[in-house]
Amino acid sequence: MASQKKTGALLGYANILVKNLVNLIYVPLLLHFLGQGNYGVFQMTNSVVFALTLLSAGFYGSYVRFYMRERATGCGDDGPGVRRLNGMFLLVYLLVAIVCLIGGMLMVINVHSLFSGGLTSNEIGLARVLLIVMSANIAVTMVSTPFDSYIVAHERFIFQQSRQLFTALMQPFLAILFLWFGMGAVGVACAQLTISSVLLALNVSFAMRRLDMRFTFHGLKWSLFTAVAVFSFWIFLNQIFDLVNNNVPNFLLGAMASSTAVAVFAIAVQIRSIFFSMSTTMSNVFVPQINRIVAESDDNNILTQLMTRVGRYQMVLFWYLFGGFIILGQYFVRLWAGEANADAYWLCLIMVLPVMIPLTQNTGIEIQRAKNRHKIRSLIYILTSIIDIVISVALIPSIGYWATAIGYVASIFLGTGLFMNWYYHARIGLDMVYFWRHQLPTIGFALMVIVVCLLGGLLVPVASIPTFLLWGVVYSLLFGAGAIKVSLTDDERMKIINRLQRKVAR
Repeated sequence: MASQKKTGALLGYANILVKNLVNLIYVPLLLHFLGQGNYGVFQMTNSVVFALTLLSAGFYGSYVRFYMRERATGCGDDGPGVRRLNGMFLLVYLLVAIVCLIGGMLMVINVHSLFSGGLTSNEIGLARVLLIVMSANIAVTMVSTPFDSYIVAHERFIFQQSRQLFTALMQPFLAILFLWFGMGAVGVACAQLTISSVLLALNVSFAMRRLDMRFTFHGLKWSLFTAVAVFSFWIFLNQIFDLVNNNVPNFLLGAMASSTAVAVFAIAVQIRSIFFSMSTTMSNVFVPQINRIVAESDDNNILTQLMTRVGRYQMVLFWYLFGGFIILGQYFVRLWAGEANADAYWLCLIMVLPVMIPLTQNTGIEIQRAKNRHKIRSLIYILTSIIDIVISVALIPSIGYWATAIGYVASIFLGTGLFMNWYYHARIGLDMVYFWRHQLPTIGFALMVIVVCLLGGLLVPVASIPTFLLWGVVYSLLFGAGAIKVSLTDDERMKIINRLQRKVAR
């Protein structure tokens, strides 16, 4: 399993690298083929339909915990407990898939009343077709979820990340092919549906043939469903927070501003998502281990050390990416997305800095869930989501997409920043003073490197591809040297030096 974690994490980062390299070509092509307006309609519709995933009510996040509890009884995968759990989850997600289709059709019927304030009649017609295809895509994804959860519980990260790598490569390729044949935004949505269907087949085959996943549909215990439902409900509330922060702004901008405003904000959100994916790739491989520790010993010292160690790696990665974006991002956004989306750079800077806190502490989320102590977090996040919406609705008419950025920052700072660190320390039992004491050196040296590069940029501005590459190399060398000296432990530093020496010797 250690090999699965390491290889799975490496594949995860390879997946992110490939996905981002593909996006360098993919997004400009989408903007070219679709135009600023239709691209905004596509992103807005995608955000609205994504709301249907709330119907899963947090069941995805609960499977691993209850699976580990059933395994802890000693019966294993062949025991009736795991089989009943699998059967119950499959029935739940089949029902959710049906409800998703019904919800999608209701949105199709009411598409004019939803978007007539911000979209033209042609854009409303496009949104109607996209809603149909995207609702089907969500339904297929729901059916695939129980099998995906079973694969994660078995820590088969190599298969999981290889499958996502396939998606990162094939979905843009298929979308561009459909665009080439003149299918427009509908073709992009059809590409998503096609790939989701392929992933469903792969998940079912791997879970049932390789991992021997089996189901029992008789003798299902109502007490088990109640326990899972109560546990999942609080995850569901947390998903509402994520939905508000990641998708509602696009809807509000489409309804109260314009499709072009949605496009600019969507570019910023797409860049912001890179930071989330880099962080969660590392923490996701520890989910089964965290649940196993809590089920067997519930040792807060071990959990604090694990959270701090993973958080330290995530802090290095976050500041490397964020610092690089500060130095190179303005030129990159103009080159990549065009002058019309230049404000996406500043939007991204505003929204990304506060997410440093949750992105270096997301193992804490899994610790809360494993301990079944995630209820208050969900309630606080609902409150901060309301604050986000109120700020956005109040300010969008006057300042447009800047309002959604301000609302997002307020919700993140109050919820995941102030409250959650107090809650981890005072209620969960994790030593957050110990955690931050091990993160501050990384933050300090990162800020020094960024300031040095920005001052150098005054003499040699990032205004061309050669200077872009020059400062990228200079920044990477300075940051890498600082990380090895400041952020790593003596053992970690020696391992890296020994590996480098072996490679040089070869």
